[in-house]
Amino acid sequence: MSDQVPALLLVDDDQTYCSVLKSALDKRGFKVTTAYDVKSGLAFAEEIEPEYAVIDLRIGHESGLELVQKLISLDSNTQIIMLTGFASIATAVEAIKLGAIHYLTKPADPDEILAALRKNQGDSSVTINENPLSVKRLEWEHLQKVLMEHDGNISAAARALNMHRRTLQRKLDKHPVKV
Repeated sequence: MSDQVPALLLVDDDQTYCSVLKSALDKRGFKVTTAYDVKSGLAFAEEIEPEYAVIDLRIGHESGLELVQKLISLDSNTQIIMLTGFASIATAVEAIKLGAIHYLTKPADPDEILAALRKNQGDSSVTINENPLSVKRLEWEHLQKVLMEHDGNISAAARALNMHRRTLQRKLDKHPVKV
């Protein structure tokens, strides 16, 4: 990093988490701007032109993936970390394809985020899990994949899954099952 303090955009609807994370990242040498919705996040991004961004996957009822795409279209050099409490393979793949450099599950601490921001290369020595995913986790992953294929439209995804919309909504509102 140069002598200039790098700008970091933090977008998450959890204001308490934002406050704690902002304070910690400020202390680690960033000028952090926080937003609690996609619209404000985009407005701040246009104003401050951040070098870095930490974006939540679910921002209220909005998708952080949309914000990742918009930030990359503003400046393809923005280093973006996607944070989520609702991790899935489908959303991780989409976040990376849209331009995020890393995908972390919450609660990610400031040191994990900082390490991810500094890690620009893949790691071929990552340990491969020997155990297959559980049936419940496979179901969660499949629901996420179908939802992504239907651009986040729950009604369309429910029709494709031959499932009632409210049933799908209930399943999606639950936290994912551990691997």
